[in-house]
Amino acid sequence: MLDVVLSLVPVFSLIALGAVLRGRKLLSVDGWAALERLTYFVLFPPLMFMSIVEGSFAGEEALKLGLALAGTVITMAAFMLLIRPILPATGAQFSSIFQAGVRWNGYVALGVIAGLHGEEGVALSAVGFAVLVPINNVMSVLVLSRYAGSAPAPFRHVLQSVATNPLIISTVLAIVLVRLGVRVSEPVGDTLNLLGDATVSLGLICVGAALDFGSMRATPAPLAIGTILRLGVMPAVAAGMCFAIGMSDMSFEVAMICVAAPAATSAYILARQLGGDATLMANIITLTTLLSLVTIPLTLFLAQFLTG
Repeated sequence: MLDVVLSLVPVFSLIALGAVLRGRKLLSVDGWAALERLTYFVLFPPLMFMSIVEGSFAGEEALKLGLALAGTVITMAAFMLLIRPILPATGAQFSSIFQAGVRWNGYVALGVIAGLHGEEGVALSAVGFAVLVPINNVMSVLVLSRYAGSAPAPFRHVLQSVATNPLIISTVLAIVLVRLGVRVSEPVGDTLNLLGDATVSLGLICVGAALDFGSMRATPAPLAIGTILRLGVMPAVAAGMCFAIGMSDMSFEVAMICVAAPAATSAYILARQLGGDATLMANIITLTTLLSLVTIPLTLFLAQFLTG
Protein backbone atom coordinates (compact mmCIF):
# COMPACT_ATOMS: atom_id res chain seq x y z
CA MET A 1 0.00 0.00 0.00
CA LEU A 2 2.87 2.37 0.87
CA ASP A 3 4.47 1.92 -2.56
CA VAL A 4 1.17 2.95 -4.20
CA VAL A 5 0.95 6.11 -2.09
CA LEU A 6 4.60 6.96 -2.79
CA SER A 7 4.06 6.51 -6.53
CA LEU A 8 1.29 9.12 -6.34
CA VAL A 9 3.48 11.77 -4.67
CA PRO A 10 5.34 12.85 -7.85
CA VAL A 11 2.16 12.55 -9.92
CA PHE A 12 0.14 14.92 -7.76
CA SER A 13 3.14 17.15 -7.12
CA LEU A 14 3.29 17.90 -10.85
CA ILE A 15 -0.49 18.42 -10.95
CA ALA A 16 -0.16 20.90 -8.07
CA LEU A 17 2.71 22.60 -9.90
CA GLY A 18 0.47 23.05 -12.94
CA ALA A 19 -2.23 24.65 -10.79
CA VAL A 20 0.32 27.02 -9.24
CA LEU A 21 1.79 27.99 -12.62
CA ARG A 22 -1.72 28.63 -13.98
CA GLY A 23 -2.42 30.87 -10.98
CA ARG A 24 0.85 32.71 -11.55
CA LYS A 25 -0.26 33.30 -15.16
CA LEU A 26 2.90 31.78 -16.60
CA LEU A 27 0.92 31.20 -19.79
CA SER A 28 -2.33 32.64 -21.07
CA VAL A 29 -5.43 30.48 -21.35
CA ASP A 30 -4.68 30.00 -25.03
CA GLY A 31 -1.08 29.18 -24.18
CA TRP A 32 -2.10 26.38 -21.82
CA ALA A 33 -4.53 25.04 -24.43
CA ALA A 34 -1.73 25.02 -27.01
CA LEU A 35 0.61 23.21 -24.60
CA GLU A 36 -2.05 20.57 -23.96
CA ARG A 37 -2.54 20.04 -27.69
CA LEU A 38 1.24 19.80 -28.15
CA THR A 39 1.44 17.15 -25.44
CA TYR A 40 -1.48 15.12 -26.76
CA PHE A 41 -0.82 15.31 -30.49
CA VAL A 42 3.00 15.56 -30.68
CA LEU A 43 4.56 14.03 -27.55
CA PHE A 44 2.06 11.31 -26.56
CA PRO A 45 2.13 9.37 -29.88
CA PRO A 46 5.93 8.76 -29.78
CA LEU A 47 5.63 7.50 -26.19
CA MET A 48 2.96 4.98 -27.19
CA PHE A 49 4.86 4.02 -30.35
CA MET A 50 8.16 3.33 -28.59
CA SER A 51 6.46 1.61 -25.64
CA ILE A 52 5.02 -0.94 -28.05
CA VAL A 53 8.10 -1.23 -30.30
CA GLU A 54 10.55 -1.63 -27.40
CA GLY A 55 8.22 -3.53 -25.09
CA SER A 56 6.73 -6.99 -25.14
CA PHE A 57 3.51 -6.08 -26.92
CA ALA A 58 2.68 -9.56 -28.15
CA GLY A 59 1.61 -12.10 -25.56
CA GLU A 60 -1.34 -13.55 -23.75
CA GLU A 61 -1.35 -10.98 -20.91
CA ALA A 62 -1.32 -8.07 -23.36
CA LEU A 63 -4.28 -9.54 -25.20
CA LYS A 64 -6.12 -10.15 -21.93
CA LEU A 65 -5.53 -6.56 -20.85
CA GLY A 66 -6.84 -5.18 -24.13
CA LEU A 67 -9.88 -7.47 -23.94
CA ALA A 68 -10.66 -6.55 -20.32
CA LEU A 69 -10.43 -2.79 -20.92
CA ALA A 70 -12.40 -2.94 -24.16
CA GLY A 71 -15.09 -5.02 -22.46
CA THR A 72 -15.22 -2.56 -19.56
CA VAL A 73 -15.63 0.49 -21.80
CA ILE A 74 -18.29 -1.13 -23.99
CA THR A 75 -20.20 -2.30 -20.90
CA MET A 76 -20.05 1.19 -19.39
CA ALA A 77 -21.27 2.76 -22.64
CA ALA A 78 -24.21 0.36 -22.88
CA PHE A 79 -25.12 0.91 -19.22
CA MET A 80 -25.08 4.70 -19.52
CA LEU A 81 -27.19 4.69 -22.67
CA LEU A 82 -29.64 2.38 -20.92
CA ILE A 83 -30.08 4.66 -17.88
CA ARG A 84 -29.97 7.93 -19.85
CA PRO A 85 -33.79 8.45 -19.81
CA ILE A 86 -33.87 8.48 -15.99
CA LEU A 87 -30.83 10.69 -15.42
CA PRO A 88 -31.45 14.28 -14.20
CA ALA A 89 -29.41 15.71 -17.05
CA THR A 90 -29.88 17.53 -20.33
CA GLY A 91 -28.54 16.08 -23.57
CA ALA A 92 -25.38 18.19 -23.38
CA GLN A 93 -24.86 17.22 -19.74
CA PHE A 94 -25.35 13.54 -20.57
CA SER A 95 -22.63 13.76 -23.21
CA SER A 96 -20.20 14.95 -20.53
CA ILE A 97 -21.36 12.25 -18.11
CA PHE A 98 -20.84 9.69 -20.88
CA GLN A 99 -17.28 10.85 -21.52
CA ALA A 100 -16.56 10.68 -17.79
CA GLY A 101 -17.75 7.09 -17.73
CA VAL A 102 -15.55 5.83 -20.57
CA ARG A 103 -12.45 8.07 -20.74
CA TRP A 104 -9.67 8.22 -18.16
CA ASN A 105 -6.66 10.49 -17.85
CA GLY A 106 -3.76 8.68 -19.50
CA TYR A 107 -1.16 11.04 -18.03
CA VAL A 108 -2.16 10.26 -14.45
CA ALA A 109 -2.43 6.53 -15.19
CA LEU A 110 0.98 6.43 -16.88
CA GLY A 111 2.58 8.32 -14.00
CA VAL A 112 1.33 5.79 -11.46
CA ILE A 113 2.05 2.77 -13.69
CA ALA A 114 5.62 3.97 -14.34
CA GLY A 115 6.18 4.47 -10.63
CA LEU A 116 4.94 0.98 -9.74
CA HIS A 117 5.95 -1.17 -12.71
CA GLY A 118 8.50 0.82 -14.72
CA GLU A 119 8.96 0.43 -18.46
CA GLU A 120 7.33 -3.01 -18.50
CA GLY A 121 4.13 -1.58 -17.06
CA VAL A 122 4.15 1.37 -19.48
CA ALA A 123 4.65 -1.00 -22.43
CA LEU A 124 1.74 -3.12 -21.25
CA SER A 125 -0.46 -0.07 -20.75
CA ALA A 126 0.23 0.93 -24.36
CA VAL A 127 -1.87 -2.07 -25.35
CA GLY A 128 -4.83 -0.57 -23.53
CA PHE A 129 -4.39 2.72 -25.35
CA ALA A 130 -4.05 0.96 -28.68
CA VAL A 131 -7.38 -0.76 -28.11
CA LEU A 132 -9.30 2.06 -26.46
CA VAL A 133 -8.30 5.24 -28.29
CA PRO A 134 -10.33 4.35 -31.40
CA ILE A 135 -13.23 2.89 -29.38
CA ASN A 136 -13.47 5.90 -27.06
CA ASN A 137 -13.12 8.45 -29.85
CA VAL A 138 -15.83 6.86 -31.98
CA MET A 139 -18.28 6.43 -29.10
CA SER A 140 -17.67 9.90 -27.65
CA VAL A 141 -18.06 11.64 -31.00
CA LEU A 142 -21.25 9.68 -31.74
CA VAL A 143 -22.80 10.44 -28.34
CA LEU A 144 -21.83 14.12 -28.47
CA SER A 145 -23.17 14.40 -32.01
CA ARG A 146 -26.43 12.68 -31.06
CA TYR A 147 -27.22 14.30 -27.71
CA ALA A 148 -25.23 17.55 -27.48
CA GLY A 149 -26.01 18.96 -30.91
CA SER A 150 -29.21 19.46 -32.84
CA ALA A 151 -28.34 16.73 -35.37
CA PRO A 152 -25.97 13.75 -35.55
CA ALA A 153 -22.59 14.39 -37.18
CA PRO A 154 -22.06 12.86 -40.64
CA PHE A 155 -20.41 9.45 -40.51
CA ARG A 156 -17.51 10.69 -42.64
CA HIS A 157 -16.65 13.24 -39.94
CA VAL A 158 -16.51 10.49 -37.31
CA LEU A 159 -14.40 8.32 -39.59
CA GLN A 160 -12.06 11.20 -40.37
CA SER A 161 -11.66 11.99 -36.66
CA VAL A 162 -10.60 8.41 -35.95
CA ALA A 163 -8.42 7.95 -39.03
CA THR A 164 -6.43 11.14 -38.43
CA ASN A 165 -5.93 10.73 -34.67
CA PRO A 166 -2.13 10.59 -34.14
CA LEU A 167 -2.45 8.24 -31.16
CA ILE A 168 -4.33 5.73 -33.30
CA ILE A 169 -1.87 6.12 -36.16
CA SER A 170 1.17 5.67 -33.91
CA THR A 171 -0.16 2.61 -32.08
CA VAL A 172 -1.38 0.87 -35.24
CA LEU A 173 1.94 1.58 -36.99
CA ALA A 174 3.88 0.21 -34.01
CA ILE A 175 1.79 -2.97 -33.92
CA VAL A 176 2.31 -3.51 -37.65
CA LEU A 177 6.09 -3.02 -37.37
CA VAL A 178 6.30 -5.41 -34.41
CA ARG A 179 4.29 -8.07 -36.23
CA LEU A 180 6.47 -7.69 -39.36
CA GLY A 181 9.68 -7.81 -37.33
CA VAL A 182 10.84 -4.39 -38.56
CA ARG A 183 13.32 -2.66 -36.25
CA VAL A 184 13.42 1.09 -35.69
CA SER A 185 16.88 2.58 -36.30
CA GLU A 186 18.73 3.89 -33.26
CA PRO A 187 18.71 7.61 -34.24
CA VAL A 188 14.96 7.48 -34.95
CA GLY A 189 14.28 5.57 -31.74
CA ASP A 190 16.37 7.97 -29.65
CA THR A 191 14.54 10.97 -31.15
CA LEU A 192 11.11 9.45 -30.45
CA ASN A 193 12.15 8.50 -26.92
CA LEU A 194 13.26 12.07 -26.23
CA LEU A 195 9.86 13.30 -27.34
CA GLY A 196 8.04 10.63 -25.35
CA ASP A 197 10.04 11.33 -22.18
CA ALA A 198 8.44 14.76 -21.91
CA THR A 199 4.89 13.43 -22.18
CA VAL A 200 4.03 12.42 -18.62
CA SER A 201 5.57 15.43 -16.87
CA LEU A 202 4.07 18.01 -19.25
CA GLY A 203 0.78 16.13 -19.34
CA LEU A 204 0.46 16.19 -15.55
CA ILE A 205 1.33 19.90 -15.42
CA CYS A 206 -1.41 20.53 -18.00
CA VAL A 207 -3.85 18.53 -15.86
CA GLY A 208 -3.12 20.83 -12.91
CA ALA A 209 -3.43 23.95 -15.06
CA ALA A 210 -6.85 22.80 -16.28
CA LEU A 211 -8.35 22.42 -12.78
CA ASP A 212 -11.28 24.78 -12.21
CA PHE A 213 -12.78 25.11 -8.73
CA GLY A 214 -14.99 28.09 -9.42
CA SER A 215 -18.14 26.52 -10.89
CA MET A 216 -18.37 23.10 -9.21
CA ARG A 217 -21.62 23.94 -7.39
CA ALA A 218 -23.56 24.85 -10.53
CA THR A 219 -24.72 21.32 -11.50
CA PRO A 220 -24.37 19.07 -8.43
CA ALA A 221 -26.45 16.10 -9.65
CA PRO A 222 -24.75 15.59 -13.06
CA LEU A 223 -21.38 16.24 -11.40
CA ALA A 224 -22.03 13.55 -8.78
CA ILE A 225 -23.27 11.06 -11.38
CA GLY A 226 -20.24 11.54 -13.63
CA THR A 227 -17.86 11.22 -10.67
CA ILE A 228 -19.47 8.04 -9.35
CA LEU A 229 -19.43 6.45 -12.79
CA ARG A 230 -15.79 7.42 -13.30
CA LEU A 231 -14.33 6.40 -9.94
CA GLY A 232 -16.83 3.85 -8.62
CA VAL A 233 -18.79 1.99 -11.27
CA MET A 234 -16.05 1.64 -13.87
CA PRO A 235 -13.47 0.10 -11.48
CA ALA A 236 -16.13 -2.38 -10.30
CA VAL A 237 -16.95 -3.39 -13.89
CA ALA A 238 -13.24 -3.67 -14.75
CA ALA A 239 -12.52 -5.85 -11.72
CA GLY A 240 -15.25 -8.25 -12.82
CA MET A 241 -13.83 -8.34 -16.34
CA CYS A 242 -10.30 -9.00 -15.08
CA PHE A 243 -11.49 -11.84 -12.86
CA ALA A 244 -13.55 -13.38 -15.65
CA ILE A 245 -10.60 -13.31 -18.06
CA GLY A 246 -8.06 -14.49 -15.49
CA MET A 247 -5.32 -11.85 -15.61
CA SER A 248 -1.95 -11.85 -13.85
CA ASP A 249 -1.26 -9.57 -10.88
CA MET A 250 0.60 -6.90 -12.89
CA SER A 251 -1.93 -6.83 -15.74
CA PHE A 252 -4.72 -6.65 -13.18
CA GLU A 253 -3.04 -3.70 -11.45
CA VAL A 254 -2.37 -1.86 -14.73
CA ALA A 255 -6.03 -2.25 -15.69
CA MET A 256 -7.23 -1.02 -12.31
CA ILE A 257 -4.91 2.00 -12.36
CA CYS A 258 -6.36 3.02 -15.72
CA VAL A 259 -9.99 2.76 -14.62
CA ALA A 260 -9.33 4.41 -11.24
CA ALA A 261 -7.70 7.46 -12.86
CA PRO A 262 -9.63 10.73 -13.15
CA ALA A 263 -11.58 11.79 -16.23
CA ALA A 264 -9.47 12.67 -19.27
CA THR A 265 -8.66 16.34 -19.85
CA SER A 266 -9.01 15.72 -23.60
CA ALA A 267 -12.72 15.10 -22.95
CA TYR A 268 -13.06 18.83 -22.20
CA ILE A 269 -11.56 19.73 -25.58
CA LEU A 270 -13.97 17.39 -27.36
CA ALA A 271 -16.95 18.73 -25.39
CA ARG A 272 -16.01 22.28 -26.30
CA GLN A 273 -15.53 21.45 -29.98
CA LEU A 274 -18.76 19.46 -30.42
CA GLY A 275 -21.19 21.50 -28.34
CA GLY A 276 -21.25 19.44 -25.15
CA ASP A 277 -21.43 20.86 -21.63
CA ALA A 278 -17.77 21.88 -21.37
CA THR A 279 -18.23 23.50 -17.94
CA LEU A 280 -19.65 20.30 -16.46
CA MET A 281 -16.86 18.32 -18.12
CA ALA A 282 -14.25 20.61 -16.53
CA ASN A 283 -15.93 20.20 -13.14
CA ILE A 284 -15.94 16.41 -13.42
CA ILE A 285 -12.25 16.47 -14.37
CA THR A 286 -11.45 18.70 -11.37
CA LEU A 287 -13.40 16.66 -8.82
CA THR A 288 -12.25 13.24 -10.06
CA THR A 289 -8.63 14.45 -10.12
CA LEU A 290 -8.85 15.48 -6.47
CA LEU A 291 -10.67 12.31 -5.40
CA SER A 292 -8.33 10.01 -7.34
CA LEU A 293 -5.64 10.78 -4.77
CA VAL A 294 -7.73 8.53 -2.51
CA THR A 295 -9.49 6.26 -4.98
CA ILE A 296 -6.38 5.06 -6.84
CA PRO A 297 -4.68 3.66 -3.69
CA LEU A 298 -8.00 2.28 -2.45
CA THR A 299 -8.77 0.59 -5.77
CA LEU A 300 -5.27 -0.94 -5.93
CA PHE A 301 -5.50 -2.08 -2.32
CA LEU A 302 -8.76 -3.87 -3.05
CA ALA A 303 -7.29 -5.35 -6.25
CA GLN A 304 -4.25 -6.66 -4.36
CA PHE A 305 -6.53 -8.05 -1.63
CA LEU A 306 -8.73 -9.83 -4.16
CA THR A 307 -5.80 -11.29 -6.11
CA GLY A 308 -3.67 -12.08 -3.07
